[in-house]
Amino acid sequence: MVTFSLQASPSDAAGWIELARRAEAAGYDALLAADHPGAVAAPFVALAAAATATSSIGLGSYVSNAGVREPMLLAADVATLDLLSGGRARLGIGAGHTPAEWRAVGRERPDVAGRIRRAVAVIEATRALLDGDEVTVDTADLAVHGARLERPRPVQRRIPLTVGTANSALLRWAGAHADVVGLAGFGRTLADGHSHEVRWREAEIEAQLAQVAAGAEGRAEPPELEALVQQVVVTDDAEAAAAETAKETGLTVAELLATPFVLIGTEDEIVAAVATHRRRWGVTRYVVRRDALDALAPVLPRAAALT
Repeated sequence: MVTFSLQASPSDAAGWIELARRAEAAGYDALLAADHPGAVAAPFVALAAAATATSSIGLGSYVSNAGVREPMLLAADVATLDLLSGGRARLGIGAGHTPAEWRAVGRERPDVAGRIRRAVAVIEATRALLDGDEVTVDTADLAVHGARLERPRPVQRRIPLTVGTANSALLRWAGAHADVVGLAGFGRTLADGHSHEVRWREAEIEAQLAQVAAGAEGRAEPPELEALVQQVVVTDDAEAAAAETAKETGLTVAELLATPFVLIGTEDEIVAAVATHRRRWGVTRYVVRRDALDALAPVLPRAAALT
């Protein structure tokens, strides 16, 4: 079964509640809130509000920055959301790439290896706290002393974990431990601290998936693969709609349309692309942005019915 989730952030209360209701009614699997402190609304506060207006849609961060989040506070936020939503919380987490977010909490962003060590340590500690364990960690990357999440306890026996990354080491770790591996195909962070080079060509995608597969070796159930979609356009001229993004990313139009990180074309062409991505890459989950809510609504039941 192929599923779609919607990533968004509130700008006003009424619009956010309406968005949550519309996403649930349209059949989106989850409503996901971005987590960039200082740039968007606090995700777990927003998701708790959405929980009061919905009954079945999943709710989660996409993705929390392990560099600036502490396990005790993150676990408490997730457990509270799970309690208030009746067991619909999800945890999405990544290593963090935006230098300004680190500086805002009084830290300097480490090198890549340091960010990955910190991410793994935070994920492991947060999951242990959600599982009810007492946690002590004392390393250069993370310090936690005798932490235990006594209340509130999550409703779910185990909170689903999505690890969002394009880093080889974290892809392998996610392959071994995550429920979902969130693929964005991002490369080097650019000078603005937010944008990225992309790794969207066939060989680059295969290299990322090989890391996930290596980590998942021996698992009874490998993680699901999820693509963060950067552009959705329903059109009868896919090549024209893709031209500008292809130019910006340095890909040919054909290369761009072949990736799971854009969905451009008629409804039939998008459904066909989703089927191809599942068969070729094993991608069965997609995260799309707010502006795709209505455009993709007719595609959702067709994608879910793919066999």
